[in-house]
Amino acid sequence: MKTHADIKIYGIVQGVGFRPFVHKAVTALSLCGFIRNTSFGAEGEFEGRREDIQKLVSELLYNAPTLAFIESVEVVYSDTLRGYIGFDIAESIKGEKNRTLISPDIAVCDDCLKELFSESDRRYSYPFINCTNCGPRFTIIKDIPYDRKNTTMSAFPMCGECEREYLDISDRRYHAQPDCCENCGPKLSFYDFNKKELPGDAISLAKEYIRDGKIVAVKGLGGIHLACRCDDDTVVDTLRKRKHRDEKPLAIMCRDVEAARRFAHISADEKRHLTSNRRPIVLLKKRESNSLMYLSENGYIGIMLPYTPVHHLLLADGVDSLVMTSANISDLPIIYKDEEVFEKLSGVADGFLMNNREIHARCDDSLMWVLDGNEYFVRRSRGYVPHPVCMSTKLLPILACGAEQKASFALSRDRYVFPSQHIGDLKNLETLENYEAQISHFENIFDVKPQLLACDMHPDYMSTSYADERSQKERLPLIRVQHHHAHMASCMADNGYDGKCIGITWDGMGYGTDGKIWGAEFLVGDFSDFSRYGTIRPIRLPGGDRATHEISRVAASLLYDSGLECDGTVKKLVESGINCPSASSMGRLFDGVASLIGIAQTASYEGQGAVLLESAAADGCEESYTFCIGYDGGMYTFDWRQMIRAIVSDKNSGVDQAVMSARFMNTLISFASEMCEKIAHDTGIKTVALSGGTFQNMYVLKRLRTSLSALGFDVLTHRRVSTNDEGICLGQLMIAQAQSKRR
Repeated sequence: MKTHADIKIYGIVQGVGFRPFVHKAVTALSLCGFIRNTSFGAEGEFEGRREDIQKLVSELLYNAPTLAFIESVEVVYSDTLRGYIGFDIAESIKGEKNRTLISPDIAVCDDCLKELFSESDRRYSYPFINCTNCGPRFTIIKDIPYDRKNTTMSAFPMCGECEREYLDISDRRYHAQPDCCENCGPKLSFYDFNKKELPGDAISLAKEYIRDGKIVAVKGLGGIHLACRCDDDTVVDTLRKRKHRDEKPLAIMCRDVEAARRFAHISADEKRHLTSNRRPIVLLKKRESNSLMYLSENGYIGIMLPYTPVHHLLLADGVDSLVMTSANISDLPIIYKDEEVFEKLSGVADGFLMNNREIHARCDDSLMWVLDGNEYFVRRSRGYVPHPVCMSTKLLPILACGAEQKASFALSRDRYVFPSQHIGDLKNLETLENYEAQISHFENIFDVKPQLLACDMHPDYMSTSYADERSQKERLPLIRVQHHHAHMASCMADNGYDGKCIGITWDGMGYGTDGKIWGAEFLVGDFSDFSRYGTIRPIRLPGGDRATHEISRVAASLLYDSGLECDGTVKKLVESGINCPSASSMGRLFDGVASLIGIAQTASYEGQGAVLLESAAADGCEESYTFCIGYDGGMYTFDWRQMIRAIVSDKNSGVDQAVMSARFMNTLISFASEMCEKIAHDTGIKTVALSGGTFQNMYVLKRLRTSLSALGFDVLTHRRVSTNDEGICLGQLMIAQAQSKRR
């Protein structure tokens, strides 16, 4: 006996081959009806035997296409039949609510690659080849439902052949919205530094420029890259000078894993992430730690594999590895608009490989380590955004505005948190404008109208100012969240943990509840509240912000407080107290020690001192310096002065930098473990969350985790969002959710 079923499917089901999958499943089960995209996902009406409809639902839940993500399936049965004959894919509808989830951009698939390099295929060498299983998604979507008319592909009407594929249920490009070919799709063009379009094949011209040691701007999915040879330090030095990026590491793109193995050791897990359809930049250990210093001054090198057809064509023969770095100047966001390219990259790029498809949402490459087989993010962006972080309970519609450095934001809807892509440091108007534009875009495509705002406590952050102005303008309640509480909460939420824990939150600096600068904190609490149980002795910063760049000033301050001789000018500053704020900052402690040891005297980018200390540390050194943990005013405090005196003694005795670096970091691990034991004794809590930019240091992270586990602690580390300030928006949001219940 036949029955009727109305079925609604929530999740990522658009642009991933879902409707063709349903069509095939329905045909095999001899069901009739239709399926269509909606603003919440997809819906359909189906008629046939009840047991066959139940089999269809099982297929939807457990055997959906690889790129699909099924949130839930709702089924309502009825005895009233509509009399459907056959099965159709109906026209999409846009409802009152945008409830669909959107797929990230996906790397070109193997089937498309085979066609790209097959001379007999009609898309041979076509640089915008894609299908239902791959290609641009997030960066071209303007609105939903995810139909071509709502993407930047709307400027390219399909030709007859592409339309036939698009309408053919048996074709891999069935209902693939970016489907196109040479006759109807975007085109590549190559320009010289005078903005003159050059005749000839654009890819061949770009490859010729690169082979000749020139720098080429390459328009990608989410912005512009700068590409050049990576085997010529002179060329790379030219790029650094033009981009004003003197020492910060540069990523490279390798044709395949074998090419990448020339530069780095690659484990099976690292290979899996490198070759995944997300194609992040993976931080890998160099084959020789002191090699390739012109690309990366530390022991790691960032490598990614090609993810667009253009990349594969550039690396098809000849040079198999290139520097591939975001085209941005100083602290500005990645360039993505055509009209900005020639103006902002004048004097930087020698040639420009451009195309005429608009980028709607700029999106940097994702950057990560592989930890325990999983992603450990430095930057969560292309390939992962806008996929949500799923929570166990329903959330209010909240906008969490993030921090200033490595800015990002997060929106919540139902049980989902949507963290944004990497925005950059909110230090200038251009980045602020991008930040505000992306918030508007996310609110539109996910149909979220915030009822509550959350931001950092720091009064001078641009993100705080944005939240404050919006709160007043829209009369929305605003919750100001302490920076390190947000770090702790972010790690908790990342692990689905909602109990009380000890939070070790180490970073450069954050605004404390006492109006002072914090940065090496031991907190106890949950989403609702926290108490500060431990920290380190404050470090005076002579010259204020200058000390974060001239780190020899921090070293002199450490010497002075430790009763040792130091630079006279700095000594006067410290004694006067003028422009000499104090900070309980782990980042500044790393900086000062890096300077004392002689590794670096200045820092050209955030965390450079810590990066170089980690790189210098000797493997196998288990020694640490003696230390003291005091207790005053209800708080444990690590007094680093004894350690500083021991470091100076080692240096004067000619101890190797590698040994001193290892001893210093081992001391941090020892004192943190002992402090956690003391806090656990006081509170009975045996769960520890590790968060903050310092935990991008793999030496400290791995050894501290091992030490704490051996002491019986359950240790939480980040998995789905970044441990640095980019990830705190998730913590802000969960704290705001918890505190809203008390309002």
